[in-house]
Amino acid sequence: MNPAAGGGRCGQAAGAALEELRGRGVPIEVRETHGPGDATRLARAAAESGHRRFIAVGGDGTSFEIVNGLSEHLGATDSGQRIGLGFLPLGTGNSFLRDFGDGDAKQSIAAISERRTRHCDALRLEHEAGVLHALNLLSLGFVAEICSVANRRFKRLGTAGYGLGVVATLATLSSRPTRLRVDGATDWEQAMVFLSVCNSRFTGGKMMMAPYADTADGQADVIVCGAMGRLTLLTTFPKIFRGHHVHHHQISASRCRSLEFFENEPIDLMIDGEVVHHQPKRLDVRPAALDVYV
Repeated sequence: MNPAAGGGRCGQAAGAALEELRGRGVPIEVRETHGPGDATRLARAAAESGHRRFIAVGGDGTSFEIVNGLSEHLGATDSGQRIGLGFLPLGTGNSFLRDFGDGDAKQSIAAISERRTRHCDALRLEHEAGVLHALNLLSLGFVAEICSVANRRFKRLGTAGYGLGVVATLATLSSRPTRLRVDGATDWEQAMVFLSVCNSRFTGGKMMMAPYADTADGQADVIVCGAMGRLTLLTTFPKIFRGHHVHHHQISASRCRSLEFFENEPIDLMIDGEVVHHQPKRLDVRPAALDVYV
């Protein structure tokens, strides 16, 4: 549990939600985080001691850390028991759960107490210093810049902060040459404003970045925005809330199972709502890596 998630809202609301789960017969051990990386360390230690069922109490960043703490156990079955992850969405974005409904705590409590799960893929990113896993998406370019600005300046405003991040970042809008190798065979290169590799449909709360993504199809949806001016991007951006931005002639949508990157140095990457600075090497989809309660 990250009590600071959602501007402190998580710490205020988590108690009642956890008690409701206990009242429905779900045994829970609570571990609070106090800083970045805590959830990863706590999840890793719990998995090493035999735990296989987890609940991320917070936002997308909390589940991101937990998944990375469980990376050695993803896709594995120990005595027939796979990793299971539930959610109490009390953070800022809570994007992942919107693929399955309204993404609220009521829905999550029902799914956890009824033990209602489905298989879920994960994205595995290899970079110059190691490996990261994600449930939502990986973005570079303008989207990563938006997230960085929103987290730094507008975090307290929740999902509205992402919209303000767009406006604040427009002043430095630029396109950059990007080269990729898709599924080990096809080389792709163009100037782009941003690239998002998506496991799920939503990002930044209610932004439907990849309207046709499926978290259990064994593929990632790749959304590429080519060179675009500030005015065009500003008028196109509102369409993302309904997923209609992908119909713009400068935006393409495709699918893949792996991507190889050809970056010469570390760059800002947005991964599940967190901004990291790494040199991406390769991204792979790990099919049915874990079970999620939805």
